[in-house]
Amino acid sequence: MMKRMYINLLMLLVMILFLSGCMYPKNELAKNKIPNEAQLETVQHAVEQYQKETGGLVPIKTKPNETPIFEKYLIDFSLLKEKNVLTELPGNAFENGGVYQYTLLYPDNSPKVKLIDLRITEAIRNVNVKLEAYRNKHLYPPFGQEITKGLYTIDYKKLGLDRAPHVRSPFSSENLPIIMDVDGELYVDYRIDLNQALQTYTHQYKEGDDIRFILPDNSPFVPAYSLPYTLKDGEPVFAPRK
Repeated sequence: MMKRMYINLLMLLVMILFLSGCMYPKNELAKNKIPNEAQLETVQHAVEQYQKETGGLVPIKTKPNETPIFEKYLIDFSLLKEKNVLTELPGNAFENGGVYQYTLLYPDNSPKVKLIDLRITEAIRNVNVKLEAYRNKHLYPPFGQEITKGLYTIDYKKLGLDRAPHVRSPFSSENLPIIMDVDGELYVDYRIDLNQALQTYTHQYKEGDDIRFILPDNSPFVPAYSLPYTLKDGEPVFAPRK
C-alpha cells in the first residue's frame, strides 16, 4: 500500500512538471533534458562536502523502508543549499524544471550521484491510469502472456492501446516493455539493457547475484521501476520472486 501511494505521488508530481513544461522556452527545455556530466560532478562534489560537514550523513529525503532501492535515496537539494555546498540546482533536475531526479547509489558506503529519467515515470503513469480504469470494471488485471512465474505482459488491447506499452531506455535508447505482476503493479523489463551491459563491461556477477547494478555502475542512470535480475546460463533472467 505504501509503495503504491509513493508511486502515485511521484507520478502526480511528474504530471505537474510536464504540464508546466510548456512555460519554458524551447532552448531551456532542450537543456533540461540533457544528462549533463558537469552537473552530475557538481552534485557529487556537494554530496561529498556535505558528508564531511555532517560527520558522514547523506542529503536524502526520508522514504518508507519498502521503497524500491533505486527510488529510495532521492537527494534533498534543500539540505545541500542549507550547508552552502551547492549554490544552484542543476538545470536538468526535476526541482528546476528538468526531467531527471537526482538519487544516490550506495549511500551507506561510497555514495554515487545518479539520475532517474522521469519520462519513464510518466510512461508508467499513463499506463497506470488506463489500468486503474480497467480494474474498476473487471476483477482481474489485463494479463497477457506469462513471462515467468508471477510476471506477465499486458494485454494492451484491453486497455485501448494501439501497441504494447514501453519506455525508451536511458541506457541504450531501445524500447523496453512495461510488464505487470499478479497484483497489477507495473515494471520496466530491462533484460535488453542488461544483456548488452553483460557483454560490454567486465564483471564478476554469478548466479544468484542482483545484476541490475551493472547498469548504474557504467552510466549516469539507475534502472527505475525494475525488478531484481540474476544470471542463468550467462543470460539475464528475473530473480525468483519471494
